Amino acid sequence: MTNLLRAIEDHDMSFFDLAQQRNVIFYHMGYFSHSVVSAMAEVVKLQLEVSGVSGPTRRKLFSSFIELSQNIVHYSVDALGVSAEDDTGLRHGAVCISAENNRFTMLCANPVASGEVERLRANLEPLRGMSVEEIKQAYKVSLRAETPEGSKGAGLGFLTMARDASEPLEYSFQPRPQDPETTLFCLKATI
Repeated sequence: MTNLLRAIEDHDMSFFDLAQQRNVIFYHMGYFSHSVVSAMAEVVKLQLEVSGVSGPTRRKLFSSFIELSQNIVHYSVDALGVSAEDDTGLRHGAVCISAENNRFTMLCANPVASGEVERLRANLEPLRGMSVEEIKQAYKVSLRAETPEGSKGAGLGFLTMARDASEPLEYSFQPRPQDPETTLFCLKATI
């Protein structure tokens, strides 16, 4: 075996071992599109069924998985072969689902325009202090409201995840020194 193959094998085994230690159920880092999300959704649905996850928890996980993935498809500024405004292209990001002690952690990361950070923070921070009932009420109000400016959906994604989560959503923004116009947006939901 060549040194290169041995290095690749060692790296892959380290990743595999870490994924097992962290009870990773699903992980994808790469390009997302509507068709890629659809295919991944089938895998996630089957994996949750085979794992024996209860119906209500499975629904919450699946719903949040779709919302996290759609955030990448709609808002990642790292687009392959198309402009960032074109909603039919491939967008770069990562999504991960792991399990521990009958709880599931869902993580999502993707680059966003640095100018969007404060808008995202303004949408997320109020959710952290809301009760489940307040989140449900805000969800109902949003269903009847006009689509928010700049939104590529009904503006329900964060509310859906916050409603289904067992803890407040967590998020962070990490500047990208190699590209100051973009910031890495990380979002975590615990179900």
